[in-house]
Amino acid sequence: MRTYAKVLAVSAAAALALSACGRGGDTPASGSGGGSTGGAAAGGFAANSLIGIALPQKTSENWVLAESLFNDGLSGAGFQKDVQFANGGVGEQQNQIQAMITKGAKVIVVGAIDSKQLGTQLKAAKDAGITVIAYDRQLQSTDAVNYYIAYNNEKVGELQGQALLDGMKAKKANGPYNVELFAGSPDDPNAQVFFNGAMKILQPKISDGTLKVVSGQTSFNQVVTQGWKAENAQKRMDTLISANYQSGTKLDGVLSPNDTLARAILESCKQAGIGTPIVTGQDSEVESVKSIVAGGDYAQYSTINKDTTNLVKATIEMIQALQKGETPKTNATDDNGSKSVPTEYLEPVIVTKANAAEAYKGTSLEQYTK
Repeated sequence: MRTYAKVLAVSAAAALALSACGRGGDTPASGSGGGSTGGAAAGGFAANSLIGIALPQKTSENWVLAESLFNDGLSGAGFQKDVQFANGGVGEQQNQIQAMITKGAKVIVVGAIDSKQLGTQLKAAKDAGITVIAYDRQLQSTDAVNYYIAYNNEKVGELQGQALLDGMKAKKANGPYNVELFAGSPDDPNAQVFFNGAMKILQPKISDGTLKVVSGQTSFNQVVTQGWKAENAQKRMDTLISANYQSGTKLDGVLSPNDTLARAILESCKQAGIGTPIVTGQDSEVESVKSIVAGGDYAQYSTINKDTTNLVKATIEMIQALQKGETPKTNATDDNGSKSVPTEYLEPVIVTKANAAEAYKGTSLEQYTK
């Protein structure tokens, strides 16, 4: 998910969020806001009810932006809100969700750190009649989730895979191309979906010899990056270069699942002096957008525009429909291992130097495309 907004005074709010790790919004005393006793979606609830927002760790700009947008958007819609980050890990997020239940939240929106470790809390929410919305990351192996809202993450992976092929072809018309693969954190269900989407595009080219993964590391479990941490990606890239690209073998491209990891991968290549491979990304982080637009040595090739403003706005619209006793708008279903969850997918956009100005027109990122 990501980009910067067309709304409100987001830049100031996001800066404040960075300095206030884990701060909450307006939180009524325990039991206020009207404890849910059942069927929130069916019967609606008071317009000033408490809404809980449980976000993961602040690992990228998009999560910081989401915090400020939820705080501003929910207040503007007349709700009380409790917006929390779980920078202390899964246990902290479990406690935060349980506290939201105790405070009487009518809806809890969850961006999970680990999508399989919240079953007890989600069941408690269901038993209390609270509507649970999985935000950006699906909540897995539980029937206690009512809705899922995200960008189409398989499509994200497909766009990344195609961008990798297009970028390498633009530099060298014909293969074979030497590539390496990276995936996100294994405790984030999106990481597998991104990788699967990319491999739908790349695997046929690996099979026919157009692409050669020199390290031989092609399975998801071999290429994951624990915690989505840049230092983990850079360490693995250092190892890959040392083992496979020190004797003149050229590295043509790297599949990177997001911008933070893309920059770490490129830094590793720069330090090793092996030249600039085509590197993909996701999230439209400012430094990556600058790199893509500037071009040149060790520049990132592409990112994905997943406008956080639109995702938060759509989530709040879903909450408003629930408050009125209406069924929220959805356009798909997603199997989380226990049920088919009604889902609203938003469409991601691939961004390269060629279309950056158009992609970010009217947003706070537009200034970096000139």
